[in-house]
Amino acid sequence: MNTTAVGSSETAARSRTRDLLHRPLTWLIVICAGWAAARLVGVDRVPLLAGLLVPILTFTPYAAVLSVVLVILTLAFRRWKAFGVALAVSAAFAAAVLPRAVGSATPVAGGPVLRILTANLRLGQANPHALVGLVRRTHADLLSMQEFTPQAGAAFDRAGLGHLLPYKITTPLGSALGSALYARWPLHPRPMFQVHLVGLAIPHAEMDVPGGHRVEVMAVHLAHPTNPTGLGQWNRAFVILPTGQRQGPVRILAGDFNATLDHTSLRRLIGEGYVDAANETGNGLIPTFRQWSVPPITLDHVLADARCGVRRVKVYGLPGSDHRAVFAELRLP
Repeated sequence: MNTTAVGSSETAARSRTRDLLHRPLTWLIVICAGWAAARLVGVDRVPLLAGLLVPILTFTPYAAVLSVVLVILTLAFRRWKAFGVALAVSAAFAAAVLPRAVGSATPVAGGPVLRILTANLRLGQANPHALVGLVRRTHADLLSMQEFTPQAGAAFDRAGLGHLLPYKITTPLGSALGSALYARWPLHPRPMFQVHLVGLAIPHAEMDVPGGHRVEVMAVHLAHPTNPTGLGQWNRAFVILPTGQRQGPVRILAGDFNATLDHTSLRRLIGEGYVDAANETGNGLIPTFRQWSVPPITLDHVLADARCGVRRVKVYGLPGSDHRAVFAELRLP
């Protein structure tokens, strides 16, 4: 048997395999490099590019995982130049994504504890008894609900939500338009955005908290930025949503932003006086939305005044909804 010939054949086969993989690897690295650059530079704010990039950037954590796979493959096939580029791209993704799993220190606040729960009801179809039970288990002081329909309002009344959270400001509308705030303590309504401007109802109130504190709260639900109309309403909402405050009442935005921390608009809003509660506690990569047509993504957020301390965050399944409920326990300044 000619072992030299066999060895040469195996070497040639491996070489052909590497050559076949080289082109798709190169293209995947180029795509990931462009993706990472778009995320870091924030080009999804450019009007001509937003329609394409806003939906794509939603899935940045998955691109980050792909970049790690590319590092391993280029190393295995000894494509050293490609390995160097893939490693740099993976590092860029890590800088953008990994902090969400690590968390950071929040202010040492000395005020009362405030427990917030937000839930998208999926056109009012979420199980009311399950959500009321969740309010009871978490001792939530404030519940923000999106896609709140008239039928859902009646169902929650029957389920006893009013006994736990007796104060409410609701806009029960059909389809996904309605939203609601339920609270343990008195709510004072504030002016709302006109629905036609932002696409969905966003109830706005000030809540009296024992001890003389007053907290400004909004049940946020932003339009889907997947078509020109929705994108316009989504951008407009991010422009007019109130920024955080250095003085005065604490401000909290809780709901379905239809945005992730990979969208420049959400990061800009957070940078103007808020913290993302899940991000601060290392839970920022836990998905809150799951549908058969898309991988799980994180669209629901509690944005707390940056003066608050974030004690803990937990994400709960919600029967009947394609969203998960997000619970955040804060300590007020």
